[in-house]
Amino acid sequence: MASTYTDLGIELMATGENAGTWGTKTNTNLNLIEQLTGGFATVSIAGGAGTTALDIDDGALTGTAQQRVIEFTGSITGNRIVTIPNDVETFYILKNSTSGAYTVQFKYATGSGTSTTFSTTDKGTKIVYASANDGTNPDIVDVMANSSEIAVTNSNPIKFQDADNSAFVGIDAPATVTGSYTLTLPAAVGSTSQVLVTTDGSGTLGFTSTSSFGITTGKAIAMAMIFG
Repeated sequence: MASTYTDLGIELMATGENAGTWGTKTNTNLNLIEQLTGGFATVSIAGGAGTTALDIDDGALTGTAQQRVIEFTGSITGNRIVTIPNDVETFYILKNSTSGAYTVQFKYATGSGTSTTFSTTDKGTKIVYASANDGTNPDIVDVMANSSEIAVTNSNPIKFQDADNSAFVGIDAPATVTGSYTLTLPAAVGSTSQVLVTTDGSGTLGFTSTSSFGITTGKAIAMAMIFG
């Protein structure tokens, strides 16, 4: 009986097979396991609109889908698609280092299962897992996009970068908070000359006209002239 291979290319040697080569094959397997759990590779996806297929190479270290961290590089001049075989079941850390304002979609080779996409301006990192949950339509799940809660510790800010990542707008918690609370944004946008205020004692925010506080445009100008 000949050897078989796992979905990620590790060789499963049959009893009595590969006489005299077990050491070499076992070492290859161990190196492949190390690569699958902690390997890093850059993959150029340069070019116009099209697809780059990442592959699994049975019993070898050369498969582009057999890494833990994959960085996409190259100048792209159209929306790109990167695929993995439908039977792959693992998780990836993906970094989009391409140049060019086009999307990069990561998906299974075929089927209509879910996928994840870097937007035209997203040159960041995603953590995804490939579920192989359906032979025809398997799903790619973006871990952070589907997280039920994100906690930023040590009073670190959440930063919203501008288009070229040269500056940001940050939101931060004070060094000491006497009691935990959550601010809930309004369900709809406000109108001109409205401000955000709390509408209850639970952190719900709503838009309210400044005139509710006796503030008008004329008064605001006068105050600015007096107080600077």
